[in-house]
Amino acid sequence: MIWFLFFWRLFTPIEGDQASLRQGDFSGQFVTFGAYQYERFANGEVPLWNPYNNGGLPFIADTQAAVFYPPRLITIGLAKLSGGWSYHALELEMVFHVLAYTLFMYIFVRRLTKAQDGSVVGAFVAAVITGYGGFTTGYPPLQLALLEAAIWLPLGALGILEATRKERPQWLWLVLSGWALGMSWMAGHPQTSWFLTYLLVAYWGYRVYQQRYHWRIFVLGTALFGGLSFGVTAIQFIPGIEYLMRTARAGLEFEAKSNGFPLQDIVQIIWPSVVSYFSPLYIGLGGLALALIALWRRLPQSLFWGIVALIALAHSLGGNGLLYHTLYNILPGLRFFRGQERAAYLFANSMAILAGIGAAHLITWDVLQDFKATRQIRRGLLGLTLVTGIIAGGVLLLWLGNSEAYGIYLEPVIFSFFIAAGLLFVLPWFLQAPQQNLRVIVFAGFIAFELLWFSIDNNNFEPIPPQQQLSMTPPPMVQAVLDDTDGIFRVDGWRGLTDNYGSMYHVMDMRGISPLFLDGPHAIIYFNFVNNRPAWEVFAVRYVYSGQDTLGVPTEIVMQGQDRDGVVYLHKLLNPRPFAHLVYQAEVLDSSEFARELLLLEPRFNAREEVILTQTPTLDLPETPPENAGQAIITHFAPETFTIEVATPENAILSIAHPYYPGWQATLDGEPVEILEAYGALSAVEVPQGEHTIVFVYAPNSYKLGAVISLITWSMLGVLAIIVIGRKVNHAIKQ
Repeated sequence: MIWFLFFWRLFTPIEGDQASLRQGDFSGQFVTFGAYQYERFANGEVPLWNPYNNGGLPFIADTQAAVFYPPRLITIGLAKLSGGWSYHALELEMVFHVLAYTLFMYIFVRRLTKAQDGSVVGAFVAAVITGYGGFTTGYPPLQLALLEAAIWLPLGALGILEATRKERPQWLWLVLSGWALGMSWMAGHPQTSWFLTYLLVAYWGYRVYQQRYHWRIFVLGTALFGGLSFGVTAIQFIPGIEYLMRTARAGLEFEAKSNGFPLQDIVQIIWPSVVSYFSPLYIGLGGLALALIALWRRLPQSLFWGIVALIALAHSLGGNGLLYHTLYNILPGLRFFRGQERAAYLFANSMAILAGIGAAHLITWDVLQDFKATRQIRRGLLGLTLVTGIIAGGVLLLWLGNSEAYGIYLEPVIFSFFIAAGLLFVLPWFLQAPQQNLRVIVFAGFIAFELLWFSIDNNNFEPIPPQQQLSMTPPPMVQAVLDDTDGIFRVDGWRGLTDNYGSMYHVMDMRGISPLFLDGPHAIIYFNFVNNRPAWEVFAVRYVYSGQDTLGVPTEIVMQGQDRDGVVYLHKLLNPRPFAHLVYQAEVLDSSEFARELLLLEPRFNAREEVILTQTPTLDLPETPPENAGQAIITHFAPETFTIEVATPENAILSIAHPYYPGWQATLDGEPVEILEAYGALSAVEVPQGEHTIVFVYAPNSYKLGAVISLITWSMLGVLAIIVIGRKVNHAIKQ
């Protein structure tokens, strides 16, 4: 009921009441990549490569594409049955992930507190905080991969909890942990899954220590669920590692990765929406009180989850705190990720679990036996109410003097005061007879009420139907490019097209917003945002969307329109370079970086006449280019393969506006030929004199290896599931 109440505007058939997720990363990254996934899978094809953004990228290896993530495949299948891909299809995937998140947390805390009378209440409280606290209702729904990677934490922890209940480990339960961790890695947000990996290893170690198992058990268990999670996700993970090491992300320096919460953002634990747009640290004042009670009373497992919360909070400060500096050169994997504030994920989940433990404990509270403790709780709540009241009064006075400057602070501080005052009444009243159904309902309802009041009208949604957010039909300025069917070419879509809409509309854009971008192409493409003649040349750009009516190369304006930044002009280059181009001169340099520098920084270099290579060609090139240059015509083009018919009077280098990347193979007249790196980022092939057929095919070994490993792993899981279910059924029949 709470879930439906929170998301009812996404389900209502009344158009005037409908709401939808606002545009941003959700639309520009996830809806667009999902549209490409849908189109390829609907046609019975596996989307290994995407030619429509980033100048071309290995789609299977882009983590946020989540190509084989099972829930995404279900969404694609349902979209196919319902008429096609839509904005709302991905919204529904989001809301059902939130539902699954709350159910997983409910099950985990229910099992964690199963011996207690208050288990149901504790599980409910933890689930509500998980689903409707500041973290889940903040940026994760818009950063969909983060949400989908996050939800598997309770299920992974559940497997470890059940595996360690008895004197001997119950190894079968660790299969659940391995599967849940693998699902998290498949969801497409490696940083969140990296956090989860360390958490599950730590929780497994903690439980092994608690149960006094031998240290070999820890090693074997870690290897079991770690190896299983690798097998589950290998089909994406292995290509992803191959890709990551070649992206611009791999070269980020400390300053670019150390960003985190400013120290003042910690106040969002009590006063949400005061110092930041989102408040991922906010679990509600009721939840905070329950979590602190669990720690104060030293309840079972509260120490572990308290330490996790503390470490996560310290890590979320990034370079603004000491912990990140300490771990940066020690902790494997940390160097790959920026945005350390995302450690709020572990803080929020740990605090939700602590709150659930605390709530379950309070059901057995004896107000007479625990008289002193009750009085201390009342004093603590009174102090919280006084502090929030003083802050609210101060802000109110400031607002009366300057409403424009202090208006944004008034509502959240008054909200916190009202909640603190309500908690001061509700919690002591509940503790007087905590087993009375009415008091339980009121207390649990207060926890839910607080979080819903805080989050139900958040900034993630706009009051418009989803079909008005984004049209699946190309807008006029995009359609104008699609109407040009004369060969293969790219556009510069920094304006006008923007984001990853090239993937959705099938326009080959040299730009894109995927966080992973091949290092070489990225250096060339983002050398200049306005007039980037070298990039337009080597990436075979024919159209440029720009806010300027004149560019640094001859163009004609074919259309004028508007985008989110204002007026935009669609330029058509008068002399664009073709996608496949024969050159007869080559400059050989020692490194890819030197090659890019020559292309970008030497104004006299003519990329139309000369190619820059990083290895010496085996064919002898002519001393002077022939008067009648040869031809290179693309006769077939698809994402994973294209064919070029070449006719050249002399030995030549065929320069292709296509990224240089492992997994691509080329044949010349049916015989394998080496692909050379051109301009420090693109591909080239040596072509002897005469007429030839050159075929490029993307068939990465990383995908093949990962597919075999994942196929074996998923098959074993399927067989194991059948065996377990069969035994359960047989046992039930015998009973």
